[in-house]
Amino acid sequence: MRTVILLLLSNVFMTTAWYWHLKYKDTDLWKVIVISWLIAFFEYCIAVPANRIGSYEFNAFELKTIQEVVSLAVFVGFAVFYLKEELRWNYLVGFALIILAVFFIFKKW
Repeated sequence: MRTVILLLLSNVFMTTAWYWHLKYKDTDLWKVIVISWLIAFFEYCIAVPANRIGSYEFNAFELKTIQEVVSLAVFVGFAVFYLKEELRWNYLVGFALIILAVFFIFKKW
C-alpha cells in the first residue's frame, strides 16, 4: 500500500508539472519549462523511493502497470476539476480497457 500511496503522490506532482500551464497560455514557454522542472523534481523524489519500495513486492511490469493506472486516475481528476475538461463516455471505455490490461498483468497464469 505504501507503494501505491507514494505513486499517487508522485503522479499528482507530475501531472501538475505537465499540465498546469495549459490554463496559462500567455506565460512564456521558458518560464513554464523552468516551473515544470521544479515541480517535477519533487515527483522524482517520491517516485524513485516508491519504485524501490515496490520492487520488494512487485516486478517491474507490475510496478509500471500500477503507475499507469494511478497516473490515469490522477489525470482524470486533474483534467475534470482543474482544467474543466469534459469526461466523455469513450474516455471511460478506453480506461476500462486499460483496467482489463491490469487483470492480464496481475493474473497468475
